[in-house]
Amino acid sequence: MSKYIIDLTGRVALVNGASRGIGEAIAFGLASAGAQVICTSRKLDSCQAVVDKIVSSGGKASAMVCHAGEMDSIKQVLAAIEKEYGKLDILVNNGATNPYFGAMAETPEWAFDKTIDVNLKGPFYLSAGAVPLMQKAGGGSIINIASINAIQPGHWQGVYSVTKAAIVSMTKAFAKEYVADNIRCNAILPGFVDTKMTAVFKQDEKALNAMLKDNVPMNKMADPSEMVGAVMYLASDGSSYTTGSEIVVDGGYLL
Repeated sequence: MSKYIIDLTGRVALVNGASRGIGEAIAFGLASAGAQVICTSRKLDSCQAVVDKIVSSGGKASAMVCHAGEMDSIKQVLAAIEKEYGKLDILVNNGATNPYFGAMAETPEWAFDKTIDVNLKGPFYLSAGAVPLMQKAGGGSIINIASINAIQPGHWQGVYSVTKAAIVSMTKAFAKEYVADNIRCNAILPGFVDTKMTAVFKQDEKALNAMLKDNVPMNKMADPSEMVGAVMYLASDGSSYTTGSEIVVDGGYLL
């Protein structure tokens, strides 16, 4: 089959943060191309609901618990994948949090620690643990969901923006270090996507519409499904010469 047709049959994919929003959409996309998808988040029942929908539509998926901010949880899910599948071909680091909106200098320590743990430490150690499993598979693709905040920090989103900038740097570091193992690592930088995390911006519809009109040439928030195409490209053989890259999916926000 041509590598320009996305066929992920036989590949094992882990999507962390798959219980809703962008992660859920990505899990459906990967499964639709034939991948065995492992959906993880803090809550098993939420992931199982996604898995049930994937399976009912003809895809292959399973649910596991993985709290991106807890090392034991990360180790357990990677060990379970190794035991059941013996390899990992695709890792999507999508789980993230932003518990504090406010002045950067007033960031509470608990919010700083939680944001760093979930948004940076978790993806780092999930990626580190994925490397030996991908080496067993003869290569793989790590896809990090960063944010346009990595390039242009969001107002009252200081620490969140810092973690997303760090994810971009981490992406390049993994890409450079493991290229000889045929492991590619790339990042996607979404703009304003209609998810639970961006719900705070929707509290004032008039202000939201004005913000979109002034800042987003496409003049709309993205649906989570609009992030899937970039992930599918990076997960497939069609991106075999792409590593260490950032794909911006922002409706023109950074123009």
